[in-house]
Amino acid sequence: MAQVRVITWNVNSVKVRLDRLLGVLDRHQPDVVCLQELKAQALPDGLLEGLSARGYHAAVHGQKTYNGVAILSKAEPTEVERGFEGDGGPGDEQARLIGANVGGVRVYSAYFPNGGEVGSDKFTYKLAWMERLRALLDTRHRADEPLILAGDMNVAPFDDDVAFPERWADSTHCVPRVREALQHVEGFGLVDVLHEKHPGGKVYSWWDYRQLAFPKGDGLRIDIVYATAPLAARCVDARVDRDERKGQGASDHAPVIADFEWPA
Repeated sequence: MAQVRVITWNVNSVKVRLDRLLGVLDRHQPDVVCLQELKAQALPDGLLEGLSARGYHAAVHGQKTYNGVAILSKAEPTEVERGFEGDGGPGDEQARLIGANVGGVRVYSAYFPNGGEVGSDKFTYKLAWMERLRALLDTRHRADEPLILAGDMNVAPFDDDVAFPERWADSTHCVPRVREALQHVEGFGLVDVLHEKHPGGKVYSWWDYRQLAFPKGDGLRIDIVYATAPLAARCVDARVDRDERKGQGASDHAPVIADFEWPA
């Protein structure tokens, strides 16, 4: 057994956050990093050089200007799949999901749709996307195998994950229908490891850039590390790097960090 650190982080533009990302790698020394909202088709050269110098490999599913996900890992990722490849359904033009085997564990980095407004076409797409993800898990995996699904889920699972629940009650992050959809994904056999370590909530990962949300403490927990039960049982710590949300040039999301005793 070896201790392995997993980070998920919506960087909100990998080009803008290049130096901050390298700083997170240096500060936390993660073994696996799930990135979301790259807003680029590929990782910039400066980042690729920095990753190589630090011993990281990268698997990327990019998209110009919008979306984009990646898995960075010290062990070379294998059996990489982008989007819903091979599930028999229509192609998804939005780059929101990438999966790879990393050190004997299946890892998915996911950027769930925001959903726009409740009742909109974007909201319908969000719910359908989540249902398709659950179907992918059911078809390709078992709940007793080591698997991690990490990312920006764009859903706050509980009111305790929202600093001001009444303010967000009607949003696409919090309405009952979207929380039920997330519970359906969890129902595959996933454990929210940060919630397990902080069952009282009040731990947030996203603060809107607008209206001074961060200094006002107006946060939501929408970035999640899920693990199947065999791996979740080996999670020794989980937390949010709130300091990374501070200062000029910060993403509106903070990294979520989970430490595991990894299977050999």
